[in-house]
Amino acid sequence: MARLLEKYRNEVVPELQKRLGIKNPLAVPRLVKIVVNMGVGRAAQPKERHILEEVARHLALITGQKPLVTKARKSVSGFRIRRGFPVGLKVTLRGRRMYEFLDRLITLAIPRVRDFRGLDPEAFDGHGNYTFGVTEQLIFPEIDPDDVHHTQGMHITLVTTAKTDDQARELLALLGLPFRRPQRMSRAG
Repeated sequence: MARLLEKYRNEVVPELQKRLGIKNPLAVPRLVKIVVNMGVGRAAQPKERHILEEVARHLALITGQKPLVTKARKSVSGFRIRRGFPVGLKVTLRGRRMYEFLDRLITLAIPRVRDFRGLDPEAFDGHGNYTFGVTEQLIFPEIDPDDVHHTQGMHITLVTTAKTDDQARELLALLGLPFRRPQRMSRAG
């Protein structure tokens, strides 16, 4: 069993029941899925297709799952993108893989971010889902820096069953997401 899943069942659920006043353990907010999305717009150019292949290989290494190629919905002449051109990659993780990815993200990848001060505690969407960005794939230990020719950022979305952002924030904080401390407002006299 994934270590973080075990922690969720044994530690997080009882604590959330206590904090949120929920009696039924099945009513406690839980993580449903994690979506990892990489926009690779420059790969839409015919001579740059190798970028998409390299980034897809890296995303597969990071997530342990083959990514889905997303295509442009409409043409944008300013970016030289035509409808149907590949412009990104996405992976949807559920179950054991989701918890293993989140565990590696929290314990190995995020601490490798330079000048990291914590994740924004306000980046929720109003429905209990949390999205944050990572600037490059090199923070993941699965990626060999000598193998990277094109650094690529990604968006990571954590989808929960929480009804409010506060419930989701409690859940993710108990799972170990390193949120930044809210800054106190100074009184200007």
